[in-house]
Amino acid sequence: MENYIVELENVCKSFPGVKALDHVSLQLKSGEVLALLGENGAGKSTLMKILSGVYTRDKGTMKIFGETIDDMNPVKAHELGIAIIHQELNMCDHLTVAQNIFLGREVTRRGILSDREMNDEAGKILNGLNIDIDPETIVGDLSISKQQMVEIAKALSTKAKILIMDEPTSALTSREIDDLFKIINKLKDEGCGIIYISHRLEELQYIVDRVMILRDGQYITSMNYKDTNLKEIISYMVGREITEKFPRIDKSAGKKILEVKNLNAGKMVRDINFSLFEGEIVGIAGLMGAGRTETTRALFGVDPKESGEIIVDGAAVEINKPIDAIKAGIVLAPENRKKDGLCVKLSIRDNIALPNLDIIADKLGIVNRKKEEEITKRSIENLDIRLANAEVDADSLSGGNQQKVVVGKWLVRNSRVVIFDEPTRGIDVASKVEIYNLMNELKSQGIGVLFVSSEMPEILGISDRILIMADGRITKELDIQEATQDIILEYATKFEKKIKEEMEA
Repeated sequence: MENYIVELENVCKSFPGVKALDHVSLQLKSGEVLALLGENGAGKSTLMKILSGVYTRDKGTMKIFGETIDDMNPVKAHELGIAIIHQELNMCDHLTVAQNIFLGREVTRRGILSDREMNDEAGKILNGLNIDIDPETIVGDLSISKQQMVEIAKALSTKAKILIMDEPTSALTSREIDDLFKIINKLKDEGCGIIYISHRLEELQYIVDRVMILRDGQYITSMNYKDTNLKEIISYMVGREITEKFPRIDKSAGKKILEVKNLNAGKMVRDINFSLFEGEIVGIAGLMGAGRTETTRALFGVDPKESGEIIVDGAAVEINKPIDAIKAGIVLAPENRKKDGLCVKLSIRDNIALPNLDIIADKLGIVNRKKEEEITKRSIENLDIRLANAEVDADSLSGGNQQKVVVGKWLVRNSRVVIFDEPTRGIDVASKVEIYNLMNELKSQGIGVLFVSSEMPEILGISDRILIMADGRITKELDIQEATQDIILEYATKFEKKIKEEMEA
């Protein structure tokens, strides 16, 4: 009989109107990495929240290190050596890195917090993980990728023997991912059992021993990773074969709709020059910190520009704030769609209506419910947003459908340029294809699409042209026919090579 450190048997969990888990079983061995896979809404996160004590199961049994656990809660999970890295970052933005790492288990001396000891210990933890972050830095001042590394450090600092990682690489650079994989393999050697959730299936080959797949809240299959392949895994996940991972449509580019000249905004947007044409998808590639997101924010008026010119349909436009960009026909689907793109506790109807009140309300500010109904229905139908009705909260939708709502609210205004920042971050394979089809639909309508992505296959698979950034500058522009991964990496690391040459000189 296998010696399992985690045994979940016939676990069930329901929420109002939804059966999230239907008699699901899971086993984990010491020193094993188990990939828990499935589409958004398959039940992966729910199952892990039950294991970590965040949710209470309706039915089923749980054994940890052979001990039957009747009532799990977060405190008991911590005592048993279970730690979880959530997909949605659980950081206190106003606290320091060290304070976040030791949150709930603060170091005190005579009842007084000892920041010095926590800073020293946090520094040792971060250095041991090869994470270059000052423990005294306020977490809210860090990039999302750095916050993710702090979240990982926090979980590992508890010396957990059962570690749950929910999309840990979704915001990391390639170098940070390599460092994380080294940490994971080290933890395996030390006997830690790891449950690993990821939509980046290509990375599984470096760390995973076994695969378990859920679909619609039900167990589908388990297998040794070496005995399967990505095509088979995807087929089990979605219940059908995905024939085209990066769907493309052929369309000749129309007239120039956007021209950016010598745009400067802070240290990470320096002398940006490019054009965008009707019915064209342009990808922005580069390493984390290259200035890609900062460029989209400057174009949308979130961050003030210092100098430069933005021209839409041949006319110069002055963009000092987002409303200026929206009126000019430039809209943004931000990287953190839940925080910056949606009001997750409001309905789909409200999310679509809010940025369009000037269209659906009269001079007295009274909303025309008929117009509101029309634009909501049109957005849902045109983008094939899958939901029970328009009154459900945005938080209840899958990642792919949330992204459609973000875009749908802007298309009501007949926008000319749609900017996506990491549009497929944290969503599953099938939902990614939906996003690509959405971008293709915009392309077919003659809309110009500009998108930032850290996923190289995505950049190469969807773009018509590629802009490569490093150190806040565009270092190369490529037609898709001439683009390769090696060329993109060469120009994406141009700044790093320059620094290396200067140090060696």
